[in-house]
Amino acid sequence: MNTPHHQSGEPSATNHPLAGKVALVAGATRGGARAIAVELGRAGATVYVTGRTTLDNTSQTNPSAQTIEETAELVSAAGGTGIAVVADHLQADQVQALTERIDKEQGHLDVLVNAVWGGDHLIEHGKKMWEYDLDKGQQILRLGVQTHFITSHYALPLMIRKPGALVVELTDGTEEFNRRYREPFYYDLAKYAPIRMAKALAQEAGEYGCTAVSLTPGFMRTEAVLKMFGVSEENWRDGCKTDPTFAMSETPAYVARAVTALATDPAVSRHNGHSLSAGALAKEYGFTDTDGSSPDPARYFEEFMSTGTAPDPADYR
Repeated sequence: MNTPHHQSGEPSATNHPLAGKVALVAGATRGGARAIAVELGRAGATVYVTGRTTLDNTSQTNPSAQTIEETAELVSAAGGTGIAVVADHLQADQVQALTERIDKEQGHLDVLVNAVWGGDHLIEHGKKMWEYDLDKGQQILRLGVQTHFITSHYALPLMIRKPGALVVELTDGTEEFNRRYREPFYYDLAKYAPIRMAKALAQEAGEYGCTAVSLTPGFMRTEAVLKMFGVSEENWRDGCKTDPTFAMSETPAYVARAVTALATDPAVSRHNGHSLSAGALAKEYGFTDTDGSSPDPARYFEEFMSTGTAPDPADYR
């Protein structure tokens, strides 16, 4: 089996296997996408990070929200080159201008991470499809599906110029897990669609030596999740008092290391079209979360849902 440069937590500070490579992380303001951008930078890549929240255009609903400039600074501090570009990925002209800029400045694109989401505030459980506010439902699909295919439409012509490029469709749940209905209706569609998009791109872009996969993190301790549980990263285990399954949670760095493992694997094409999870890739590539553990929430929740009894989290980390 071909393995990437690192076998444990972080890549070596003196080893930059993605030096000379160019990545685009769409929607890299916060959470898993920000961590992915930083980890790609740690491996030496030039990383374009996009979003709508900037130093000059802060969020009205969350004035303390992180910005794309901050993400770019973290990428550079980690050892790469971070480049912040304002882009609304629902606006085709903005995405086209973004990829034209990458083409002009770099001449190629090696890694695309379609991570745009931002629809959590639109999710309402307990409503049938016909009871759901249609405007909210359509916006969920615009954010979770339309942003992804608009970005791929403009980015792929840069990526198929030479073999070896990688497209990662970030989603929630593997193909196997998402065979179950994930209510509400619009969320189910939004999170299954990237799996199908990866399969389709695996066929179409695969002809040019480009690999496309879908990837899911587990129960990520993003800033928003930590706030919801009323904990910090330092005392996150206190959240298990509210929800015992929180013991299976992971930092955003875990999925970031999964993306970097794929991007630095010379035989990544064997995954073309596959639905992957960070937990399963940790076992294959040998990376860990920041605490040295290797949580496998997909296997944990599969067992939980099939038996109705919560297993011991220690057996799945």
